[in-house]
Amino acid sequence: MRITREDLKSLIKTKLNKAGLNEDHAEQAAEVLVFADERGIHSHGAMRVDYYAERIAKGGINTNPDFRFEKTGPCSGIFHADGGNGHTAAKLAMDESIKMAKENGIAIVGVRDMSHSGAISYFTHQAAQAGLIGLTVCQSDPMVVPFGGAEPYYGTNPIAFAAPSSEDGKYITLDMATTVQAWGKILHARSKNESIPNTWAVDKNGEPTTDPFDVNALLPISGPKGYGLMMMVDVLSGILLGLPFGNKVSSMYEDLTEYRKLGQLHIVINPEFFGAINQFKKDISQTMDDLNGIKPATGFSKVLYPGQNNDVVIEEYKQKGIEIVDDIYEYLASDTIHFNKYDHKDPFAK
Repeated sequence: MRITREDLKSLIKTKLNKAGLNEDHAEQAAEVLVFADERGIHSHGAMRVDYYAERIAKGGINTNPDFRFEKTGPCSGIFHADGGNGHTAAKLAMDESIKMAKENGIAIVGVRDMSHSGAISYFTHQAAQAGLIGLTVCQSDPMVVPFGGAEPYYGTNPIAFAAPSSEDGKYITLDMATTVQAWGKILHARSKNESIPNTWAVDKNGEPTTDPFDVNALLPISGPKGYGLMMMVDVLSGILLGLPFGNKVSSMYEDLTEYRKLGQLHIVINPEFFGAINQFKKDISQTMDDLNGIKPATGFSKVLYPGQNNDVVIEEYKQKGIEIVDDIYEYLASDTIHFNKYDHKDPFAK
């Protein structure tokens, strides 16, 4: 079904507030989730609300956290999230990063002891909106077989990047898991009872599968290269911040009464400290135009710059409404909070 951005955000905010998040935190979480849905990244949108609501209601997300920013140097700091809502903690940490980068040219801010924060490109967009370059990485629970391995060790460990152009509201962006696909894409396939490509994941025997309900582990993107990237993300957002790492990262679905203690790292660069900001933005715009102007390969009508496809989806959804699965809408519109749907030890359980 189709729904307006405003109505979808209102439904999500109401559900999260009912589960126990305060108004401000529910508002911020809803904004990040709708940011994903309106770009067609449904794996990180409204379909996640059911899980968040159960975890909040069971006490696995601190609804009254003592958020605290600790400046550790002229260009560095730690945002202590105290088990609180990850969407809010990551947003506030990026706010601090932006202030620091504007003053000193660069900022590196870690977020410690947070819950899941959704689509991390939301936070790099914050930096781009402020005329800065944003790079964000975060850890996730082990569900990926390392290259050459037969059991999971790392998570999908995503990387996001954004830089501003000379045209307001247009950014060149990247938001990718270090796996062929994010776990949320498996969940999305399950919600629609669709098969998946056999290059995404393996079953319990380590064999490729097209059935999302048979997934036992995900595969790293480009084999050893993706494996190396997920290691890098784990070091920067886990080990660097003194947090659990590798297969010690807490499960998204095991014991929803406990805080997850996840880590995230924002790196923000102020282009003004490296040259003329207007020229930088013009060159980003030129890059976009250059890419659009490249002769397309067979089967393609146009070369899109990174992030452009999201812009196309946004425009479509502005006209027609955001597309969400009927079952998800029915849940959001109901008074239901599930208490036995996600609390299990196997993140791949049916």
